[in-house]
Amino acid sequence: MFVDQVEIEVAAGDGGTGVVSFRREKYVPKGGPDGGDGGKGGSVVFVVDRNVKTLLDFRHRPFYRARAGGRGEGANRTGADGDDLRIAVPPGTVVKDAETGDVLVDLTEPGGSWVAARGGRGGRGNARFATATRQAPRHAEPGGEGERRKLMLTLKLIADVGLVGLPNAGKSTLLSRVTRANPKVGPYPFTTLSPNLGIAALDDERQMVLADLPGLIEGAHEGKGLGHEFLRHVERTRVLVFLIDASGEDPSRDLAVLRRELSEYAVALTDKPWIVALSKADLVDEAEGERRRAGLGTEAILLSSVTGSGLQVLLERAWKLLEADHGG
Repeated sequence: MFVDQVEIEVAAGDGGTGVVSFRREKYVPKGGPDGGDGGKGGSVVFVVDRNVKTLLDFRHRPFYRARAGGRGEGANRTGADGDDLRIAVPPGTVVKDAETGDVLVDLTEPGGSWVAARGGRGGRGNARFATATRQAPRHAEPGGEGERRKLMLTLKLIADVGLVGLPNAGKSTLLSRVTRANPKVGPYPFTTLSPNLGIAALDDERQMVLADLPGLIEGAHEGKGLGHEFLRHVERTRVLVFLIDASGEDPSRDLAVLRRELSEYAVALTDKPWIVALSKADLVDEAEGERRRAGLGTEAILLSSVTGSGLQVLLERAWKLLEADHGG
């Protein structure tokens, strides 16, 4: 199951309590204060892990708490700090305050981290309160409370190339042919309900991540169909491939619908490098396929995931756009 939005609650550990203690020493009132400080509470830390693909684990476990700091001890011994709770999240995770909706952080780089809730400070022991006029303080501080907050995690898929198309355009079949991904495919109308990722290798040194995104329908920018669940993943892809069914009634209209929905959601999406490809070329005769390709522009690619024709052309074109996006 692909889960891309979930609400959780995190609680950092409370700080340990400082202690009241006195050492035994001649001529020193009460033996002299030697109560140690409490340890610092553990923090809750999100760590970006490229091996984590969805937010599914958070749905099964919506609450996370780090360990509290240890109590101080005599002889000025400080309590142990609570261990930080490190939580793995997939690249592309956007963290918002669940109550205000404010974006707190956008976690994109593998290995990066962010403190979601800070541990409470340790309370001071009575040794901290000794002065020249108050040589035997009999009080210490409790530990500070750790931060606690409700967070909304949203995953915006990160991929080099995003396959965009209407339902049943052949995106899943294409992904299964050019990568080792195994998305659901079949000879009947359906649409992908969750993104699938696959790595396409052009050769030993050139690889790119492709995403088969859920089928887009007219009105998606208004939330129809999978709506915004689809469109937020498009935001993270570097190159878009508009996949059009060559056997459909009006390929030109289909392309116009896709472009319009992206621009209505966010104009910036239309600025991404893009490729037009007509899929299912095996379902139309050669002359008709060429006519339909020409109707979408001379740069459109005619391909078939069944026969394999045009697939290498598509991958090479996408790679060139990725290189250009990197500045050469």
